[in-house]
Amino acid sequence: MAFIDAGDSLLTMNRVFRALLVVVCFEMGALLLYLPWSAYWGEHNFFLIHFPSLIHVVLHPSFRGAVSGLGVLDILLSLSFIGSRPGPNSVPPK
Repeated sequence: MAFIDAGDSLLTMNRVFRALLVVVCFEMGALLLYLPWSAYWGEHNFFLIHFPSLIHVVLHPSFRGAVSGLGVLDILLSLSFIGSRPGPNSVPPK
């Protein structure tokens, strides 16, 4: 019977969690980058259907650019999760 080391299982779960976090952040960033400039943004938008006074704000190019900028930041965040290492290895020695 083999014993499972708690440290190894935590390290494996940490790696799985970080991989899922990278995928989710990258996917959200890609959607936020693309959707404001697609036809879906104006035609099937929940807020525009229920609050028609928001049409001028939500369809304005500056607002779309701000949402796309959040998408770019989300993609950069996901890429930074790939390069960084968690735990005491990233702390400089005293």
